[in-house]
Amino acid sequence: MRKSHMFHRTILSGAILLAIAPTVSAQSSSSDTLEEVVVRGQIQAFRGGVPLEETPQSVQIVSEDFLGDIGITQLDDALNLSGSIARQNNFGGMWDQYAIRGFAGDENLPGGYLINGFSAGRGYSGPRDSANIEKIEIIKGPGSALYGRSEPGGTVNLVTKKPEFEQEGYIQVSAGSYDTYRLEGDYTNAITDSVAFRVNGSHTDAESFRDTITSKKTAVTPSIVALLSDATTISYELDYVDQEIPFDRGVVAVNGDPTALPPERFLGEPADGPTSIEATGQQLMLKHDLAGDWSIIGAISYRESTMKGLSSDTELSPSRQLFLSQPERQLLNRQRRGRHYETTDLSGRFELSGSIDMGPLTHNLIVGADAYDYELDYEQDRWRASPGSDIYTINPFAPVYGATNPLPELTPQSYYIETQENWGVYFQDQVDLTDHWRVMAGIRYDDFEQSIEQKLSDGAASQSQTSVSPRLGVVYEISPGRQVYLSYAEGFRPNGGSDANGQGFDPEESKSYEIGVKWGTPDGRLSSTVALFRAEKSNILSVDPVNAGFSAALGEAESQGIEIDFNGQVTDNLFVWFSYAYVKAETANETVNPDWVVPIPKGQTLINVPEHKANLTVTRDLTFMGSPASVGVSADYVDDRPGETIDPSYVLPSYTLVKLFSSLSLTPNLKLQFEVDNLFDEEYASQSYSAEWTTPGEPRTFTVRAKYML
Repeated sequence: MRKSHMFHRTILSGAILLAIAPTVSAQSSSSDTLEEVVVRGQIQAFRGGVPLEETPQSVQIVSEDFLGDIGITQLDDALNLSGSIARQNNFGGMWDQYAIRGFAGDENLPGGYLINGFSAGRGYSGPRDSANIEKIEIIKGPGSALYGRSEPGGTVNLVTKKPEFEQEGYIQVSAGSYDTYRLEGDYTNAITDSVAFRVNGSHTDAESFRDTITSKKTAVTPSIVALLSDATTISYELDYVDQEIPFDRGVVAVNGDPTALPPERFLGEPADGPTSIEATGQQLMLKHDLAGDWSIIGAISYRESTMKGLSSDTELSPSRQLFLSQPERQLLNRQRRGRHYETTDLSGRFELSGSIDMGPLTHNLIVGADAYDYELDYEQDRWRASPGSDIYTINPFAPVYGATNPLPELTPQSYYIETQENWGVYFQDQVDLTDHWRVMAGIRYDDFEQSIEQKLSDGAASQSQTSVSPRLGVVYEISPGRQVYLSYAEGFRPNGGSDANGQGFDPEESKSYEIGVKWGTPDGRLSSTVALFRAEKSNILSVDPVNAGFSAALGEAESQGIEIDFNGQVTDNLFVWFSYAYVKAETANETVNPDWVVPIPKGQTLINVPEHKANLTVTRDLTFMGSPASVGVSADYVDDRPGETIDPSYVLPSYTLVKLFSSLSLTPNLKLQFEVDNLFDEEYASQSYSAEWTTPGEPRTFTVRAKYML
């Protein structure tokens, strides 16, 4: 008798799922025992064993294949597919920033997305590339009960590609408008029966529709996984980014019109050169399966980033910027800045999850703890002209670069070191009461400490905060794939800085309510969600009405609306994605803007948040000259929205963008793709910080891609 063994290993969402089930088959004079590995269940990294689709909240999943079919290579473009997400100020093109259900957090910091459950938004890693993304989870509603600090609108979690034990990979080259060239690759294979690796990444070298702007970016993500035993897995992932691109604040609105200047008009100074970003992220994860479906996951993440460079920015101060009040001058006042920011972020997480049957009830439990230590070394220099001066101006209608020689010299403006330390513990139980009823309850406790050391003045401030974040939800399953749910959750986000008494501010606090209906076909081909939501946030920083020059946690905001999401394989050849959201996000009390000491009335719509936003994408597979092919169209609609916090009269007009895309498989291994973005060449503003800092949208562009699959 001879034994043969066949092992099939599957890696899902950062966890390896193994179960060995022997199968015996007889063959003439001998019988072979075939050991086959099957998937028992899906243990999500730091989310337990309950699928997102069965939780009492709205969730959208954007897959790697969907992004590839459309030709999306950047995170901000991928998030446009969700009607619930609106673009926010991107800090001169240096990061991704967005609002979910109207709430964006601190507009002076990157978007707080997660990578495999760990925060990746506290540092300066540049706009996120999609080359190593397996899927994007848009988890709506506050995630504080599991992940700690978060916005009430939702959480974006990026699940990265994992090593596989069978050879797989591709190389893709693309060329597009404005001399945009990109090389992307992905390769995975086994090293031994128990060790596999993966390497993916991209390199982009591009000019731009913006005058004088060129950029280079390299992103590489190698990873390795080892099966220490049938029950234990260890994995390591390295994420490296190197980017160079000039800091670009966009255009200035003329008489309130953000499209008055040509979209290519650059108002900075080319001699400032590029701003460079270098970031490295590392994740080490250990998973051990216990009896039944119980498992332990422990992980450490370490990220470090650096951003440094010079820029010439349009002056915002009304006393120094005369263009808006005296446009006949045709001179735009500018200031110069130098930035050198460095961050380190060490995080750790531990989680125990599984289910227990207690009589007729099944408890799906998660118990976890996490902590992080974050440090920001912030150094910024500045030069600005005195009020009324014409030094270092530029004509926005006919710019002449290099007119000021030598360039103004900078002096230190701000230099401080900020440290944050946080630890938290959390517990969640989703109880299967009957075949139809499920109840979820969770709670989290956080202890947060922050200190700021001012290097220019020798001043210092510190604060300590604690927060409790509960969540509660109910799901009624009408039939398989059809659910009604209710949920309530609270969240928090620490406020930085100190008040007039040198004390730390209370954290921003939020409450969120949601009711929704989920529907899907038994085969999983179609799914949809309709959700009504309301969220309230308090302790937003405002001007202290008693102590001039200081801030106080007095602001309030609220958001409410409806979302409709539908996607799936309508027929064998037709895929449809539809996402729509109506969001009414506004201030809930009268406050004063802490940066400009300008009154903000109650009921003012939050910046860059449209009331109506939608995406419709349709893809059809077909055969062309005997070869597999596809064609598709994607349309984005974005409603009017405020372009400033302090001047509600400045409004960014609505716009609709249409994208066409197609592909043709020349051989089983070689595929060509062709894309046209902004088909009708619409002029629009994608986001804004103020009328002086408004980002113009990209004109019509063409891209051709060739992909060779191993």
